[in-house]
Amino acid sequence: MSSNAPLTEIETHGVERIPDADRTARPLDLFRVAFGGANTFATCVLGAFPILFGLSFWQGLAATLLGLLVGALILAPLSLFGPLNGTNNAVSSSAHLGVHGRVVGSFLSLLTAVAFFSISVWSSGDALVGGAHRLVGLPDTDLSYGVAYALFAVLVLIVCVYGFRFMLFVNKIAVAAASLLFVLGVIAFAGDFDPSYPGTLAAGDPLFWPSFIGAALIVLSNPVSFGAFLGDWSRYIPASTPRSRVMAAAFLSQVATVLPFLFGLTTASIIAARAAQYVDPAAPNYVGGLLAIAPTWYFVPVCLLALIGGMSTGTTSLYGTGLDFSSVFPRFSRVQATVFIGTLSIAFIFLGRFAANLTQSISTFATLIITCTAPWMVIMTLGYVTRRGWYDPDALQVFNRRQRGGRYWFSHGWNWRGMTAWLAAAALALLFVNLPGQFVGPLGGLAGGVDVSLPLGLAVAAVLYLALLALFPEPREVYGPEGPRLVRAVDTPVPPIVGATAEQPV
Repeated sequence: MSSNAPLTEIETHGVERIPDADRTARPLDLFRVAFGGANTFATCVLGAFPILFGLSFWQGLAATLLGLLVGALILAPLSLFGPLNGTNNAVSSSAHLGVHGRVVGSFLSLLTAVAFFSISVWSSGDALVGGAHRLVGLPDTDLSYGVAYALFAVLVLIVCVYGFRFMLFVNKIAVAAASLLFVLGVIAFAGDFDPSYPGTLAAGDPLFWPSFIGAALIVLSNPVSFGAFLGDWSRYIPASTPRSRVMAAAFLSQVATVLPFLFGLTTASIIAARAAQYVDPAAPNYVGGLLAIAPTWYFVPVCLLALIGGMSTGTTSLYGTGLDFSSVFPRFSRVQATVFIGTLSIAFIFLGRFAANLTQSISTFATLIITCTAPWMVIMTLGYVTRRGWYDPDALQVFNRRQRGGRYWFSHGWNWRGMTAWLAAAALALLFVNLPGQFVGPLGGLAGGVDVSLPLGLAVAAVLYLALLALFPEPREVYGPEGPRLVRAVDTPVPPIVGATAEQPV
């Protein structure tokens, strides 16, 4: 796709290495897409959780900033693989999980995308219908919700089919428009905001730390959810771009989401003070509460926020979904895979909302997926460090070309070191999940009610992966000319690349 191509030219690139001539994106573009995907109404809902957990405004702000900064730090290194290898992060994970083991990243991103696409469409559709009901008397019926959901989903699918350039154009507009609407919210709610909101937890309450850490982890999950997708967008950045600028763009894109998080936190504290029934932990309704406290003139901005936010989050999720599906099943082009997965996702959204009432279940599902994704991100980051940022782009494409062999073939296409570390860390983290009323793992109560699943998964993945690399060294050829960092290597021969589309052994 040429840099001079019109926005309406459909992107044809799949997960093969993007040609250097087509890699014209800048770190600023990565910032716009990543920030645009999170600068949405769905993020505001996450921002309300500290208040739902009983924290005061200032305690909630501290938990939000902690979760946001830690999550952004975990996410930032995942932006480096795209410019380096010219492909998405799932394909790049072949270097650490093996030619076949890379399907782990593909399916994690696939499940995450479908879950967050659903959450985005549901929350934005509810806000749009609710705002229109209060503003012009639109009937609050299943038909109205169905039309709103269909509007979001079809518009998102169209943008994703056209591809990266069109998605980037949409997000450029979305970032500015959504930010302006959030600033208008400051005016709308300034008179009702009281920063001294005390929360519902009494001083010294034993539930304080579980609530504080739980709120921080929910915020942290938002930047972590982008881990598998960063390569989808950063692969269009030239390999010569300074790595510090790429990481800074990814980091700042999440730090900037303090705007929607703060909007959610602030308005939730107002709702708790003026319409407490909407923040009942047993049946929270943030959207309903927001509309109940908003001045009439802000109903139109709420509807616009819902529309823009649904488009922005939906495109960043669904674009990566189609790309990953085409990488696992190479017979599908990117466009075919996007249409196929998009259609299934739309069907799932309607089934989950009207037939099976899955709206709460999908939120839990998304949290569990992120719990499994975080250890994968740690393995990718540590793998990058031990390899000194050196990869063989041709060997990364062995799976997509239906070939065998190469530097990343390891044991029949599986690198059991990375796979073992990921499986053990993810399984242990799931055992310690503690989401009261939703999902509590068998060991979820051992930490006094504190959900330690995510930090535990991160720590176990880091320690176990480095230990396995030290005890069972990888072949020297996977490390490139400068050799390994922190670990050692062995002189094990690497099989040549052979197979269906190989012109000759490499």
